[in-house]
Amino acid sequence: MQIDVFDHVAGAREARGIAVVIDVFRAFSVAAYAFDAGAARVLPVAEIEDAKALGRRFPGAVLAGERHARRLPGFDIGNSPTEVRAIGLQGKVLVHTTHAGTQGLVNATGADEVLTGAFVNISAVCRYILARAPQRVSLVRMGHEARERCAEDDLYAECLRLLLLGEPAPLGEVRERLRTAPAAAKFFDPACDWAPRDDFEYCTDVDRFDFVLRLKRVADEPIELQRMPSS
Repeated sequence: MQIDVFDHVAGAREARGIAVVIDVFRAFSVAAYAFDAGAARVLPVAEIEDAKALGRRFPGAVLAGERHARRLPGFDIGNSPTEVRAIGLQGKVLVHTTHAGTQGLVNATGADEVLTGAFVNISAVCRYILARAPQRVSLVRMGHEARERCAEDDLYAECLRLLLLGEPAPLGEVRERLRTAPAAAKFFDPACDWAPRDDFEYCTDVDRFDFVLRLKRVADEPIELQRMPSS
C-alpha cells in the first residue's frame, strides 16, 4: 500500500486512491457528531452562498458554518460539536461549510473514494481502508484555514499512517498532546465564546464512533456524506 501525504486544497486535488481529508478541529468531528445526533443528511459545501441556497432548497435544514472559526451570520450554528449536540438534528438535513475541511471534500475529485478524518473515528477509518486493500491511500491535511499546517491534523495523519502499516500509534496521548496545540487555545479562552471548551473534549474523544463518513457524488445533486460501517 502506497501512502501519500498532501496538504490543503491543492493536496486534495492531488489525492488519488482512497483519500482521507483531515480536519480534526472541528469540521469532521462535527460531521460525526451530527450523524450520531440523528441527522438524516450532511451536505458539505465550499461556498457560503451555496450553503444558503441549499438551506432554501431543503426546508427545515440546519445551516452550520464558519470562517476564521466563527459562526457565519445568518447560520443556525457554528462549526461546533457542542452546538450540534444542542440544536436537535434528528431527521434533519445539516448543510455544512467551513474554511478548511469542506473545501477539501469538494476538491478531492481525483480520488476513488473520499473519507473524512477526525480522531473520533480514526480506528474505524483504518479498518475500512484495510478491508478494501487499496494500492494507494492519500492523507490530506487541511490545516489551519487550508493554508498552514497544524499540529492536530499532522498528528492524525501520522497516527493513521502508523495504524495502516500495522505499527503502534500514540492514540492514548492524543488529548494531552493536543491540549497545548496552538489551535486548541481558543477552547480554553473564555473570550472565545464561539469555541466552547467542550469542543476540545469532543474532538479529542478518540474512537468514540465506530463508523466511517464517505463522500457520495451523484450528478445534479449536492455532494453528501454517508455514514458507513467500518468494515
